[in-house]
Order: sequence, then C-alpha cells, then structure tokens
Amino acid sequence: MISVEGLKLEFGVKPLFSDASFVINSRDRIALVGKNGAGKSTLLKILCGAERPTAGTVSIQNDVTIGYLPQVMNLQDQTSVMEETKKAFADIKKVKERLDSMEHQMNSRDDYESESYMELVERYTSEHERYLMMGAEGQDAAIERTLTGLGFLRADFARPTSEFSGGWRMRIELAKILLRHPDVLLLDEPTNHLDIESIQWLEQLLATWSGAVVLVSHDRAFINNVSNRTLEISCGKIIDYKVKYEEYVILRQERREQQMRAYENQQKEIADAKDFINRFRYKPTKAVQVQQKIRQLEKMEPIEIDEVDNSAMHLKFPPCLRSGDYPVICDEVRKAYAHVVFDHVNLTIKRGEKVAFVGKNGEGKSTLVKCIMGEIPFDGNLKIGHNVQIGYFAQNQAQLLDETLTVFQTIDYVAKGDVRLRINDILGAFMFGGENGDKKVKVLSGGERSRLAMIRLLLEPVNLLILDEPTNHLDMPSKDVLKEAIKAFDGTAIIVSHDREFLDGLVTKVFEFGGARVREHIGGIYDFLQAKKIRELSELGRGTIGSNGTGNSSSSITSKPSGMAGNTKGVSEYAQRKEQQKKIHKAERAVEESEKKIARMETRLKELDQLLCDPAKASDMTLVTEYTDTKRALDIEVERWETLSEELDALS
Repeated sequence: MISVEGLKLEFGVKPLFSDASFVINSRDRIALVGKNGAGKSTLLKILCGAERPTAGTVSIQNDVTIGYLPQVMNLQDQTSVMEETKKAFADIKKVKERLDSMEHQMNSRDDYESESYMELVERYTSEHERYLMMGAEGQDAAIERTLTGLGFLRADFARPTSEFSGGWRMRIELAKILLRHPDVLLLDEPTNHLDIESIQWLEQLLATWSGAVVLVSHDRAFINNVSNRTLEISCGKIIDYKVKYEEYVILRQERREQQMRAYENQQKEIADAKDFINRFRYKPTKAVQVQQKIRQLEKMEPIEIDEVDNSAMHLKFPPCLRSGDYPVICDEVRKAYAHVVFDHVNLTIKRGEKVAFVGKNGEGKSTLVKCIMGEIPFDGNLKIGHNVQIGYFAQNQAQLLDETLTVFQTIDYVAKGDVRLRINDILGAFMFGGENGDKKVKVLSGGERSRLAMIRLLLEPVNLLILDEPTNHLDMPSKDVLKEAIKAFDGTAIIVSHDREFLDGLVTKVFEFGGARVREHIGGIYDFLQAKKIRELSELGRGTIGSNGTGNSSSSITSKPSGMAGNTKGVSEYAQRKEQQKKIHKAERAVEESEKKIARMETRLKELDQLLCDPAKASDMTLVTEYTDTKRALDIEVERWETLSEELDALS
C-alpha cells in the first residue's frame, strides 16, 4: 500500500533518521515508537504528504486513501456535531451528484443502441457499485454508531461544536476520519482526549479494521492491544520488528544485549590492534604486520548500540509542611451551567491517599478540580483542610508556556533562592541536559513541553498534588518515573487520567463521574473496570452511573454526613463510617470469594463421583487421592466461610 525507500529527515546538523526503508501492507497494525523528539509525528506527516523528507521517496499505490489525525488541528465551530460529522461523506455526495447527472442523461436520451449510450450505462453501473461500497445507504446509522462509541450522547448530535471542549472536537475529527474508511489510518496520540470506555471501543474497532493502521501512542495497554508490528526510531535509524509491542520490548532488550557483547568484543579487538601497533611500529621485522593492523582498523565499521535513555528524570517532590487529616471535604457540592454537571457530591479525601477521578469527558472531573482550586464558583460546602498547599498540573499547562523563551529561561524565571543554583541539574534529570537547555520552547515536541511544565510544578513544596491528565504526551519511561515519584510522595494526590497502566498500582480509590453523580469505588483501577464490565453484562447501560451493579465493589457517596461543615466531631464520625464501610466491602468480597471456591470444589467432587462410579476407574489412585484432597480442602473452606460470615455479621 505504501512503500518507503531511503527516507532521510534532518533538522540542523544531525538527521533524525536516514536510509529508512519499509513497506506498509494491508492489515498491518504498526506501533511507531521512540523517545520524545525522535521524529514519530514528523514521520506520520511525511507518510500523509503534509511534509517532505530531506531525501528518499514515499510511494503510494493508486486509489489508496489515507486518513491522518494529528495531535493538534484547527477545528470548525460553525456547525452542529451531526452536520460536522456528515462532512466525512463529502466524497459520497459528489459521487451521488454524478450518478444523478448520468441518470438524468439516460432518461432524456432514446439512442439506446448507440455506443455512447452503452458507455454511459457502464459508467453509471461502475459508479453506482462504488457508491454502495462507500457505505452510502447507512450513513446516519454509521454516524450514530461512531459518535456514541466515542462517548457522545444522542442529545449531543444537534448541539453546536462550539459548545464542546477541544478534546471533544478532536473526537469529532476522529469520527470523520473513521467514517471515511481510509485504506491507511495514521493516528498521532488518538487516546489523549478519550476516556477509558472510548479507548476500549477504539481498540476493538482498530482490531477489526480492514486496512492498515500506523499509530503513535504513549498508552502502553492501547498500543499493545492494537499492534501486530512495531517500528522503532532509534540511533537515527528505523528498525522494523514484526511483533506486537510487548514482544518488541523483549526483542529490543535481547538485541541491545547482543549489540553490547559485539561492541565489547570489537573494543577489545581495537585495543589489542592499537597495542600491537604501538609496540612494534618501529621494528622493521614487524612492519608488514603493523600495516595490516592499521588497514584492519581503517576498514572496521564501529558497532552502534541502540540508544537507551538513561537520563530518565528522577523526580523527588521537595519536603513540605504536614497538612490536616482531611485535605479535601465535599458536602453536597453542586455545579451547573446550562445543565447540571454534578450534584450531591459528598466525598472525603484523607491525608496520604492517592485517588483517581475517572469518567467520560465532560462529566465534571476537571470541573470539580477547578472547584477545589477555587477557580470557579459552586453550590454547597467544599472545605480545604488545614495547612494544605496545592500543586496543580492542568491539561493545557504545556500550551501555556512562553514559546519565545529557552528551556533554561522558562525555569530560571520561576526558580527562587537556592533552587536557581540547581537548574542545570533539574533540567538534566528531565532529559534537558547539555545544549537542550538552550532550545526555544517553540521547537519542543508535545512530550518535551509537558516535561518542562512538570518541572515548574516541582519547584515549590506541596502536600496536595492535583494532576489533570499528566501523562498526555509523556513518553513511557517518563510516565514510569513520574508514577514512581507519586508513589513515593508523602502527601495526598488527586489524579485525573484515562491511562489505565499509569493508574494501576498507583491509586487505592477511584471516584467515578457520570450522570451528574460521583461514586466511590474502593480498590485500584482494574477493580473498577471489572465492576464496570459486570454492569454492562447486566445490561444496565453502557457507561450508566445510576446503577450499582453487584453492590460489592462500588458504593454511593451521596449520603450527607451529619455536621460535616459544622464541627470536627462530625468530620471524625463521617471518616469512621467511611472506614467501617470499607471494612464491610472487604469482608463481603472475602465471603463471595470463599463461596466461589466452595462451589468450584463441590462441582469437582460431583465430577469425581461420576468418574469413580465407572468400574474401570474405581481403582485409579490418582482420582481417589484427588477426591480425598478436595474433600478435605472443602471442609476447611466451609469452616473459613463460616468464620468470614460471622465477621461480616459483626461488622454489619
């Protein structure tokens, strides 16, 4: 479909990559990987024709169509969501106009036996077949299916696009691209503006896509679930791995280990040759051997090792004063614009907790963060605890940087006191070492800007960290280090994110936003996802917040704690009730797991009974032993279930 030969791209002295050759075939699911600034986004632009390479050719087969979603684009605000999405079918409209014109010609002519009339009929037949293949008959259904899959409600279809945030308008552009069904999809960070449910929907769609897909994403789970091939930009080359992302990680490590061994052997060989030359350079009897060694060194091609970014940032939040026991308390908080964003929000975040705000875009996650920050008015009581110092990283933080400044100046202008003496060390920890500190902000990639904005956050001590989509545009090593830093952070953290891998193992509580309500889920992000899956199977509505599923993994937090805003005693009693509720949920899960174990063992005992009733197997000692062991384990588990049930009754 697309053939790349001898591609070279350079900015300045050193090329980003050179002599790159590869072919994109139908059904390829290619993950394009490499560190930030390696040239991933630029390569996508070259493939779609938006930019020209320094050298080399990109050949595209005739009739192959390409759909390209950039990280940033100019969006239209003059139409409704439905009208804007229908622009995806502009080509179909042109085909329909040509069909109508040919049909009118056929109806107005009577020279049915002429050669020109037969040619007109053939053109009409061919064009009509193409019209049907483009999905012309099911436009509205396809639009509805795609928009709802990307998180829009049917009530949103008639709303002007100007009412939506940039993230939602990017979803409209993605919908238009998907509806065109291009032969090759080029997607640059498509998950940055999607919530968890929409990411899962997009994963399933791309897995069955009939054409080819080339994508750049820092969502490790997403690219692993989609990809079957990996292209890596490293050491100025593009290396092709014919495997999915997680297998590429293993192969890349093995490749680098082989390179290291070969490099070490070559260095030893070079050292030995140089030693020989130095020892015998002036001995006439060794002149021939010396010249051979010199020619050998001249012909030797140095072995390169795939670059590994060992300059990964080592984040350490500076020490800060201890905050109160409850940094954030919401009591009947409500926020409404033309519609209610959320209502009856009652939640308490304890000191040291790491919690996640999740839900579809537009359900109020960032809005509640702004309420906590005091940036917008709201109804109800929202109390920020004693001695709380907030550090806030907003979604658009990277875009707020002054593009005329250098990296060093950006930090120098906000640094205070002794910190100014350590600016170069801090920049080095964030992969801005050496000459990178002199780069202008305007030439930085999205990931580099995000890292620079993160440095600004670290310059002042905080004990409440609020991160709104902190991983957008961060590469995977940077995300891993940031995750470890938040884990080690002594204070409290509120993280708004759709990145499952980033939240996994980081948060112990999930607040789900949707349907103008906020619900609390005890446990990690994958516990939450499992609960959502159960609700979907129960047909309670995809993404519906109003139902409680099994009741074991989620709990409503809309009950108002008595005296919350009034006195410390009320706060303490509410916290005790929440802790008691957590213990009850834990006990319920333990009883449920025990019941499942008992059911499995009872089923197996029945199977063994039937097997042992067969005279041919009655003396099979393996079956007899398994029966005895299972029966003993069942008795023990029943006793355990009785104990757990008594503990649950005591808690209730």
